[in-house]
Amino acid sequence: MKRRWKIGAIFLAICMLVLTACSGNENDTEAASSSGEVTKLRLGHIFPTDSVKDQASKLFAKRIEEETNGAIQISVFPASQLGGDEVMAQDISRGTLDMSFINQGSLSGLDSLLDFHYLPYIVTSYEQADKIFYGEGVIPKLMVDTLAKHNMTTLGFFENEFRGVSNSNRKIEKVEDLKGLKLRVPGSQAIKGFFEEAGSQALVMPFNELYLALQQGTVDGQDNGLLLTGDSKFQEVNKFYTQLNHVYASGSIVINTSKFNSLTPEQQEIFKAVGEEVQAWQIENNREATKNYIKMFEDAGVEVTELTEEQIKEFQEFGLSQWDNYESTYGADLIQSLKDELAEINK
Repeated sequence: MKRRWKIGAIFLAICMLVLTACSGNENDTEAASSSGEVTKLRLGHIFPTDSVKDQASKLFAKRIEEETNGAIQISVFPASQLGGDEVMAQDISRGTLDMSFINQGSLSGLDSLLDFHYLPYIVTSYEQADKIFYGEGVIPKLMVDTLAKHNMTTLGFFENEFRGVSNSNRKIEKVEDLKGLKLRVPGSQAIKGFFEEAGSQALVMPFNELYLALQQGTVDGQDNGLLLTGDSKFQEVNKFYTQLNHVYASGSIVINTSKFNSLTPEQQEIFKAVGEEVQAWQIENNREATKNYIKMFEDAGVEVTELTEEQIKEFQEFGLSQWDNYESTYGADLIQSLKDELAEINK
């Protein structure tokens, strides 16, 4: 009887252990952590800490952890901690970095098609931008397909903003005012060409070197939107800003394709869904934030120039006249496809 009692006690203890283990699985986060099955990813971007883009990247990380019950955790490295866009794109392509909120327009060195959407004056309003830059049109499809060739899977897009020009020399109200200015531009053939045609000296340099270059006078100014200019504190070293709106810039939320393919089908769907969710959140909040930056600039002593419709028209005609110059870079058929799409939405 004693032997049977001992066997029964052992069997009962085993059952209790099994029940305890099963009950622990109710909390998947604890289960994933305790079993060592947590997948840790790194996400880098160039945007300043606490900017809308940085907030969006952290929201992405938070939502992924929530939706995967802690099985996937993403660490965010803002403000070029992991390098500029070019460096991060190369690292993602090689698989040494997992993810980025990346400016594909800065990656013409990787692939010339990635700055196609920087052709000057494609759109002049948010309404047009929403139709052209998001969805299934020429530009988003081209970005997705081209990034895929470099081992990057697109999970969604984010809005940079309409670009303008800051400088330390003078206000800009007409094309002629750009002549002679030394301006830092991204690695984009279209943007560089736009300013060179206007008589500017357009210099390509990494974004993380720009503040010092402006401070030391290596360049007179730079081409970026209100938000990035303000978040980067360029208003401290440039006292003129013109809302030129020569380019509407978007970026891509990307993950290394091999890493994405290593996820379960359920996790892949979560990443896509979160990408769409964060895209919508970021665009809405980005546009709301833009409204407050003009006052911030003016309070900092910056002279902000908002061009009239007539002045914009002069710049727009100048920019559109350059499109055919890039047939050898982007292809005549691609440029014509975009012209056709624009004609359709502008009917």
